[in-house]
Amino acid sequence: MKKNDVINLNIDAMSSLGSGIGRYEGLAVFVPLSAIGDSLKVKILKVKSNCAFGKIEEIITPSATRTAVDCNVFSKCGGCVYRHISYEEELNIKQKSVEDAIKRIGKTDLNAMPIVSNGRAYGYRNKAQYPVAEDGSVGFYANHSHRIIKCDNCLLQPKEFARICEIFTFWMHTSGNSPYNEETGKGLVRHLYIRKAESTGEIMVCLVINGDKVNAAKRLVEDLKEELGDALKTVVLNINKNRTNVILAEKCVNLYGDGYIYDVLAGVKVRLNPLSFYQVNRDMAELLYKKAAEYAKPEGKTVLDLYCGAGTIGLSMAGKAKSIIGAEIIPEAVEDARFNAENNNITNAKFICADAAEAAKNLAKERITPDVVVVDPPRKGCSEELLHTIANDFAPKKLVYVSCDPATLARDVNILGGLGYRLEEYTPFDLFPRTSHVETVALLVRQ
Repeated sequence: MKKNDVINLNIDAMSSLGSGIGRYEGLAVFVPLSAIGDSLKVKILKVKSNCAFGKIEEIITPSATRTAVDCNVFSKCGGCVYRHISYEEELNIKQKSVEDAIKRIGKTDLNAMPIVSNGRAYGYRNKAQYPVAEDGSVGFYANHSHRIIKCDNCLLQPKEFARICEIFTFWMHTSGNSPYNEETGKGLVRHLYIRKAESTGEIMVCLVINGDKVNAAKRLVEDLKEELGDALKTVVLNINKNRTNVILAEKCVNLYGDGYIYDVLAGVKVRLNPLSFYQVNRDMAELLYKKAAEYAKPEGKTVLDLYCGAGTIGLSMAGKAKSIIGAEIIPEAVEDARFNAENNNITNAKFICADAAEAAKNLAKERITPDVVVVDPPRKGCSEELLHTIANDFAPKKLVYVSCDPATLARDVNILGGLGYRLEEYTPFDLFPRTSHVETVALLVRQ
């Protein structure tokens, strides 16, 4: 097999990134936009020593799980990967991907609990960040690139976002503000960033700009107010003059309102600014937090919440726990966590601004011994140093691990197994329907 060959291929598995997998002459071939059960003609695009990559030339026999695609940029945009199959099949794939990782990498035969979904696969995202194209329109980056695919009505976003995109695009066309060009570093407006608080309906609109101000700011605010009414709580400029792919910088300037919106998550009133970390699927996050609390059983216990962000997981347990200690490396998030505790009259929570491993070591030196440790690390998982500190210095009876990557969760489960912690139960959660991402909450207990 070589590049540009056209082969017949049956798809019998799915990768963690949403590509179908078939085998040809013993070699795994990855094919985007395919489905388990497809019989295909596939053009080979790249051949490596251990696998190959191809694209669909013809669907000979479609999978029974295929469904009509309802988005005209699905095959181009870098967001969804499962709009061509039924949602039930998507959940099956995600369930299996978590179990496969735990068994293969985590070295345990324990099956997952059934994946949790509320069945809502449309309009669930409370945040969108749209790069601005050279003609002033907005969209999303194509997969593995910074080429903008125009899209102002994403099916994953609330309906108000599409109208905000229309207002913004018209304003760009008529205000004399230039779009930012990543290659040259010239131009002004980089991103349109929108947030909506699901429980309160409050909306924030933020423009990320390569400068200090924009033309016709007042007109933009008035147009947004006319469309959104009282739901529009703030319009903000985020000043990002850096030659970087990072969307947001630290400085924000308010054009309207006080720069914040408020939501309620798991009974906790949460303040959100453009820099705040917050789960993008609020309703599913509540179910995930409920499971984390079920595993932690925080009643009367000291809970250490590492990688705590704005403190939402720990604060959701504060009403039952003896005390909550949160640690987070991002200063703005720690500020939000402290504000959220005070604003909710929670007096048994404190928050430390530090790397999780550093915070854990310092707490261990102070002879603080939490009964339960909760970790919610980024995609790369926990450092081995942190896992050793938790197991050897704290030795809590329970460790609750919230993961956004099954592979790094499984790796850490394997490491923790050697440190005396057994995986007792784990539950996948579909916080990101139609995309390849899946969250998992796992309970590990000390032997």
